[in-house]
Amino acid sequence: MAVPETTRLMLELEGTVEENLNRHLTVAKEWMPHEYVPWDEGRNFADLGGEAWDPEQSRVSPIARTSLEVNLLTEDNLPSYHREIERAFGRDGAWGTWVHRWTAEEGRHGICIRDYLLVTRAVDPVELERMRMETMQAGYDSGDKELLNVFAYVSFQELATRISHRNTGKYTQDPLCEKLLARVAMDENLHMLFYRNLVQASLELSPDAMMRAITDEVVQFQMPGAVIPSFVRKAALIAKAGIYDLRIHHDEVIWPLLRQWKIFELEGLGEVGEKARDELDQFLKALDTQASRFEERRAAAEARAAARQA
Repeated sequence: MAVPETTRLMLELEGTVEENLNRHLTVAKEWMPHEYVPWDEGRNFADLGGEAWDPEQSRVSPIARTSLEVNLLTEDNLPSYHREIERAFGRDGAWGTWVHRWTAEEGRHGICIRDYLLVTRAVDPVELERMRMETMQAGYDSGDKELLNVFAYVSFQELATRISHRNTGKYTQDPLCEKLLARVAMDENLHMLFYRNLVQASLELSPDAMMRAITDEVVQFQMPGAVIPSFVRKAALIAKAGIYDLRIHHDEVIWPLLRQWKIFELEGLGEVGEKARDELDQFLKALDTQASRFEERRAAAEARAAARQA
């Protein structure tokens, strides 16, 4: 009886997973979410005799609030992500140990970001809670991705999330918020390295199938926060502010990983892999053009706004 391809891959990658799990546990530094929250700024809200939230209480701009909300709501959907990655990796051996370690580390991101935002009154807590309820009820569905597609997607997604957190922190111009999100981004980077290395190993084991998966995930990529209410509008505002846009996605997310994997230098691909690589090349050229056009439109809009204020 033939062994299913996914089972074969998991067996052959078990050593790689264990090696990278051990590396992660060695380099990951323990940190405490409560140490990043200025608790002395906290006070009661209206129902406990304090003040209801007002935009004037926030020390960050409206667009910074939007980006902070999107980042937190993305983290909030962790139960769905855990379900999806456990479905793909299982609970056994190093695979299962990684799933639970990853989930535990991701869990503290939502804890500390929410505590910070509520204590500092950076965002509307009522709107935030309503969006959290709606986002988590929508959940997240990966579409039953194949194992190699999961490797590719989470590699790009973790890097994208790292950059989104880091840039959001800088955009707030709040040193405490920037410190917090920089710490969260460090976790995301370690997660990206784990998945990136699985892709590298898979390119050696099943180059054609892995190439196909990389192309599919680049072409079809969506941030996990796409289920957030009004995500398209919010993503447009975030892009307009330069926090996360097509140029960043092209230059700082997709290409660094493709270069690491030496995708366009890889030899020995079969027909399936070569076809996928050609598709990827064409898509990247189109995305680069699209990113340049967006930058031009944004620059023109900024110039018009500056002229009106002159």
